[in-house]
Amino acid sequence: MVLAKDIFKEFKEHSVSEFFRKNAAMLGYTGKIRSLTTVVHEGVTNAIDAAEDAGVLPSVFVAIRSLDEDSNHYKVIIEDNASGIPEEFIPSVFGRMLAGTKLHRNVQNRGQQGIGISGGVMFSQATSGQPTKIITSTGEEGISYNEVMIDVNENQGKITDHKEMEGDWRGTRVEFEVKDVIYQKSRYGPYNYLRMTAIANPHVQITFEEPDGSLTIFERATEEIPERPQPIPPHPAGMRADGLLELAENTGSKSVGTFLVNDLSRFSRNKLEELEGKVDVDLDQDPSSLSWNEAEKIVSAFRKMDFMSPPTRGLRPIGEENIESGLEQILNPDFACAVTRSPEVYRGGIPFIVETGLAYGGGAGDKSRSDETGLELIRFANRAPLIFNQGGCALTSAARDIDWKRYKVDTDKTPVTLFINIVSTHVPYTSAGKQSVAEEEEVYEETRQAIMKAARKLKSFLRKKLKKKERRERANLFEKYLPI
Repeated sequence: MVLAKDIFKEFKEHSVSEFFRKNAAMLGYTGKIRSLTTVVHEGVTNAIDAAEDAGVLPSVFVAIRSLDEDSNHYKVIIEDNASGIPEEFIPSVFGRMLAGTKLHRNVQNRGQQGIGISGGVMFSQATSGQPTKIITSTGEEGISYNEVMIDVNENQGKITDHKEMEGDWRGTRVEFEVKDVIYQKSRYGPYNYLRMTAIANPHVQITFEEPDGSLTIFERATEEIPERPQPIPPHPAGMRADGLLELAENTGSKSVGTFLVNDLSRFSRNKLEELEGKVDVDLDQDPSSLSWNEAEKIVSAFRKMDFMSPPTRGLRPIGEENIESGLEQILNPDFACAVTRSPEVYRGGIPFIVETGLAYGGGAGDKSRSDETGLELIRFANRAPLIFNQGGCALTSAARDIDWKRYKVDTDKTPVTLFINIVSTHVPYTSAGKQSVAEEEEVYEETRQAIMKAARKLKSFLRKKLKKKERRERANLFEKYLPI
């Protein structure tokens, strides 16, 4: 018989960095094409978010350059015109998992987990053995050059080389060196990812340099910088006991009652009076003394109360006009329309908005098949493209369940691009890879309704187009047979 102390000799704690190094597929690093696209995705989403936070129109430069004669060895460069990064934050921004400016705020962002860019650094390090180069300037001093690697045991970035450079520039340039990846101009490759990004972000200019030196500029279609979403307090309908206790420990309020009014959304003095009649809890006590049982009683009472939907100041949809501008700028279609639904909530209290767009003709449609151009689905979450894991996504399910023939669309032959974007403070992703949306009933139904409304607009256009064609054919027929 083996003794317990002998079994537990192998017991060891692991850092979050070490976990994701061994499970890189959870972050999207699986397959040679997808891994390269994921590196680009993480850099570009950070670049756009940073520029918007700085209040400037984002201009992003992306380059993928071959290294040596190895066809699977590349340098990936992403450069932005944002506010730069103070030197003291560089190790944590690029080398520490679950660290960032987004995870702790209940606010809409492309990234929300504090994993993405450091995951790119780790993938680069794991495949090439080389540090990631970070060149950044806040515009207040000089330019800071750094080489960063991750200490996976400590979950901390280490600067292996640093120097100061002179120059009049503001922004951040990240250079990854990656191996075991493939560049392809396919629907899953970086080119299509950037094309989709340009559609959903018409205020962004993206310059892309491919490995063969080809240069593509996705011009911005609008000069309007999206208004930054505001953080919103948690909603009572979505609270759990552990979340309530965590908020209570960090509040500045002196009593549980004032804490609930000040720190939760849609919780007024009237709601506090209603709660007092439903729970046997001292609401005048210090919030830090709240017990688990008391928190459970309060949360249970919340579920029996009616609250207004969460405020939407934390959400910033793209907007119908901008969606149409993005589709027209990149696809040059014969027709484009868009629908932005009213805000809804899922899981009782998490706000979200669904937006859809349809483009017909021109460059629209799935052109991956040589014989026909059919319906193309492009999915987004908070404006960020979802290229992979399409099959297990609520947005895909909603699109698949539409009776397209009812709207004069043959999904195999009609050149149509369907655009779907979900906007939320917490997108219900199915995994840390952030490539598919969970099958939340409310999300599915809102997506279906948005698609059908846009499809009705397309149907009206196609009907008018058909009538115009029929009139033209009749006129040609009369000209052919009427005597001269």
